[in-house]
Amino acid sequence: QVQLVESGGGLVQAGGSLRLSCAASGRTFSGYAMGWFRQAQGKEREFVTAISWSGSPTYVSGSVKGRFTISRDNAKNTVHLQMNSLKPEDTAVYYCAAADRPGSYFRGQDYDSWGQGTQVTVSS
Repeated sequence: QVQLVESGGGLVQAGGSLRLSCAASGRTFSGYAMGWFRQAQGKEREFVTAISWSGSPTYVSGSVKGRFTISRDNAKNTVHLQMNSLKPEDTAVYYCAAADRPGSYFRGQDYDSWGQGTQVTVSS
């Protein structure tokens, strides 16, 4: 029952950077985990990265390891995704999600609240 509002998406050239943010409202920003997922045109939604309530540990997909960093600011009820060295294959709609209870960090079914999604397009 948390509303998540994303910002920061857009169009960027390959090798560039974007910073996505997700602000929570509706109730206190707490819970088990926050995650980012993405869905490219014609493909299934896939896990990108996740972070625990305390900020550690974090989990990241091998396809973005070393390029993307997730962070969480509980005082500001905000989670961020710093995206560096972007590639055309990173083009997708990116969704932030919140899990209020224990589950799998990697499965979308285990998250309770979702943002509206924001388009990230990386040109070659």
